[in-house]
Amino acid sequence: MADSVTTGFSGPMVCRLTGVTYRQLDYWARTGLVTPSITPANGSGSKRAYSYSDVLEVKVIKSLLSSGLSLARARQAVECLRNALGADLASSSLVLSDTGSVLAQSDGDLVDLLRGGQGVLNIFPLANVVAELTTTLRQAQLPTSGRETRTA
Repeated sequence: MADSVTTGFSGPMVCRLTGVTYRQLDYWARTGLVTPSITPANGSGSKRAYSYSDVLEVKVIKSLLSSGLSLARARQAVECLRNALGADLASSSLVLSDTGSVLAQSDGDLVDLLRGGQGVLNIFPLANVVAELTTTLRQAQLPTSGRETRTA
């Protein structure tokens, strides 16, 4: 594995690790879905070298396809995640709905990647509410008394 980190992963190795066929991997590289970031192909006979992040992206895309998403929709979701949201595919969390939507969290919103990053739900973090209530309760207590005060 240490050697793979410095030289990258070959196409056949990526296929073994992710379960995609070499034909799929080649097509994805030629169409820009997942391009090898260590050594791209430079003509006939050249060998691509994929980084760990590239391999992880291939695995994520393969998982999307295995869950029933078409390649066109998987590509659309990946491109929106990378370009419109500026997110790293490997560190993102995706939600696949039964209606075929692919959702991701971005800046506190749940966005639909198949609709160009359009927000569908606002995520409301409850930790902020808890912290605000705790601060308010501390401020409402009398400094000399440890008892609750009630107002009518």
